[in-house]
Amino acid sequence: MTDWLQKTSDWLVTESLKGTRADRLMKRLCEQMVEGGIPLMRGAIVCGQLHPLFKAFAVNWNREEGLVRDRFSYDSENNQAWLMSPLKAVMSTSRPEIRARLYLGEGVNEFPVLKEFKERGFTDYLCIRTGFSLPEETALANMDGCIATFTSDAPGGFSDEHIAAIKRLFPRFAMALKTYVRETTAQNLASTYLGSHAGDRVLNGHMQRGDCEKIRAAVWFSDMRGSTATADWMEPEIFLDRLNRYFECTAGSVLDHGGEVLRFIGDAVLAIFPINGPGGAERAGRMAVAAAKDAVLRMDAMNKNPPEDDPDPIQFGLGLHVGDVLYGNIGVPERLEFSVIGATANESARLQDLTKTLDRQIVASDAFTALVAANWEAMGSHRLRGVSDPQPVYALTP
Repeated sequence: MTDWLQKTSDWLVTESLKGTRADRLMKRLCEQMVEGGIPLMRGAIVCGQLHPLFKAFAVNWNREEGLVRDRFSYDSENNQAWLMSPLKAVMSTSRPEIRARLYLGEGVNEFPVLKEFKERGFTDYLCIRTGFSLPEETALANMDGCIATFTSDAPGGFSDEHIAAIKRLFPRFAMALKTYVRETTAQNLASTYLGSHAGDRVLNGHMQRGDCEKIRAAVWFSDMRGSTATADWMEPEIFLDRLNRYFECTAGSVLDHGGEVLRFIGDAVLAIFPINGPGGAERAGRMAVAAAKDAVLRMDAMNKNPPEDDPDPIQFGLGLHVGDVLYGNIGVPERLEFSVIGATANESARLQDLTKTLDRQIVASDAFTALVAANWEAMGSHRLRGVSDPQPVYALTP
């Protein structure tokens, strides 16, 4: 087993430099353990992650069924199965590992899942943990680490030599997993706070002030009505919830229809639908219109069932425009923002302002309405602040 163990150990070190995906790591490690003579029936990992929706992910490998992947939301830690599991025990106590020789009945009275494993024919079980930073107690409390479990169905379970081999490989496996988690954390943070495309650009090295490109895009600018007056009298926590419900309807619709949210400016949303390739302009227009209609439907549905502490309906205005914008980094060298600047972005905000005087929810420029056929209502020509000549504008009607 010595040669195999050294080869697998070296392989894990090499993989840690590559940032190999967790599922691929787990699959190949389990396969190599079986090839090396370890009677492994099942291997699994649970690993924390920094993500706005999910607290942790899991990868399970089974000798007969292959890989199964899963994610756990932030409320999963209150799940009864988790609270009564060996994984919870090693995460929250001074027990860094749990070994249960199931063929002897160990652990089955303490953990319901081990009783289930024994009934399914498993004979041995090992659960071990590690943190990804120090002190380990703090890391584990923040789910900054991983737990691995290894299960056998062989008569007599794992030998002492098998357990020693698993424990030797586990820190190296955790090192490779940590590299993957740190890289995905950077991607999650960049995508969450910058947007997917802007986040990719930053991670690919576009981090200097003035690093911009000119792109053509349909531009979305929406603003919540009456927010300043509402914020003056409403409890901050309730107002924050109101803002988030508004963003779910507007920014959520943009993202669900292929757009990119660039900025939250107070209670305003600045977003783009980039124009790329043949037919890209018409496609961007269709996506923006679909998002606009969806935002209205979502808001109407939300207003029908408001929370008890905030029964007043939420209203918003939206301006749609199209044209060239500068897309890139602005700010000071120590604090940059990835956004769009230029006349097109400014005019989309001015169009949104017109929704108030025209008493229409969605107003678009003549250039935008030329992109896509819809129920456009001509509203005459209006002077936009900062634009010398009056501009024809249109309202989107149901």
